[in-house]
Amino acid sequence: MLGPDGQPAAVYGVNTGFGSLARVRIPEARAGELSMNLIRSHAAGVGEPLDTEVVRAAMLLRANALACGRSGCEPRIVATLLAMLARGVTPEVPSRGSCGSSGDLAPLSHLGLVVFEGPEDASGWAWFGGERLRGAEAMWRAGIHRVPIGPKDALAMTNGAQVTTALAALALFDADRLVRSAEVAAALTFEALQGVTHALDPRVIALRPHRGAVEVASALRRLLAGSTCVDATDGVQDAYSLRCAPQVMGAVRDAVRASATPIDVELNAVTDNPVFLTNDAGGIDVRSAGLFHGEPVGFAADHLRLGLAELAAIAERRVARLTTALLHGDLPALLSPKGGLGLLMVQPTAAALVNALRQSAWPASADSSPTCEDQEDHVAMSTTAALKAREAIAHARHVVAIEWLTASAGARFRLAHGGTLGAGTAAGLADVGGGTLSQQIGALSDRIADGSWLGRVDGAVGRWDGPLDA
Repeated sequence: MLGPDGQPAAVYGVNTGFGSLARVRIPEARAGELSMNLIRSHAAGVGEPLDTEVVRAAMLLRANALACGRSGCEPRIVATLLAMLARGVTPEVPSRGSCGSSGDLAPLSHLGLVVFEGPEDASGWAWFGGERLRGAEAMWRAGIHRVPIGPKDALAMTNGAQVTTALAALALFDADRLVRSAEVAAALTFEALQGVTHALDPRVIALRPHRGAVEVASALRRLLAGSTCVDATDGVQDAYSLRCAPQVMGAVRDAVRASATPIDVELNAVTDNPVFLTNDAGGIDVRSAGLFHGEPVGFAADHLRLGLAELAAIAERRVARLTTALLHGDLPALLSPKGGLGLLMVQPTAAALVNALRQSAWPASADSSPTCEDQEDHVAMSTTAALKAREAIAHARHVVAIEWLTASAGARFRLAHGGTLGAGTAAGLADVGGGTLSQQIGALSDRIADGSWLGRVDGAVGRWDGPLDA
């Protein structure tokens, strides 16, 4: 591209330096060298590698963004990323090092080491066929040609928020399943504690009709239909952890739903810089902008994490009632019909997890630290937010598994004394066999994660919508 003076126009990252060196012009003959230097200099990540599913999701998202045709890069990059996905080559990408602006520079550079041609000892690492190999070796074994790097290719590979988005999108998917699972656990607790369902009356909920509250109350009524264990005493109202379940857990549903909106946009967005646009004269306009900034996804991940902290917090309070003799009426002490310590220690475990979730709820996106010689003077820290959201899913899932375990013990006591469970809760009763409490919690957590528990309940009462439906 030529400027008004007939000389090559300055195009950021093509014939200029990067970041604070944007005013430095680079000779055309060294454009490829500039690109490769960017990949190698930015591959500075540290820490535990990202999970395979995260790296693969980021690869797909980056290929999708580049395929929009606004990045000015070699089309073979897209084809190569897709071939790697199809044949099972997964680059090893450190989890720490991205501030979310300008995109996920460090992690995507580790991806670039494998994709682009270069010396084997500078080709990063990748997994293929169950082996950890040099990136060049993994690509050779898979029969995939690495891409000769061109003037804009490195910038196109690195200047996007796809690692952040991959983390956030996967956490969002898991949150949808976790929210519905938590509703089953809460319904079992209603039965174990012989809760009062007046708080679920649709006429009551309609007086303050937040969407999430309406949905949770409906789900609980559906799960409890036919139960003789609820409304079985002369109690008028329950503690907040039961009575306010529609309001608190409904707000969590709404948080998950709100977090989905920016993430949905991001999945199909161009997040490059600069971008190449066609003009009315049939030419190309190059525009530098801030599409890479991770703030929208960072906010979404932070909001999601806050919801998960509250989902776990109210579940832990119900666990405390189930395991505390002064609070659970006629249930056996510590839910152990034969006496002994029973399920004493699961509540402290839940409390510790909730503490970790509360500490993690501080918004990462509120904590910007300038980088790149202050050229990037406001960064998103969205990758940290998304990493914390993925961790929060695991913590909250364990708390819900603990409620499932304790509520099932209480519900079995009701069954043994002539009670009838609801159609949904009967299908959702936990059966984990033996093993330590740690093993039982882990097994239940796995069933929540893989959807098998919900599948059993759905088979009994039909599927009710999660926060990501409709």
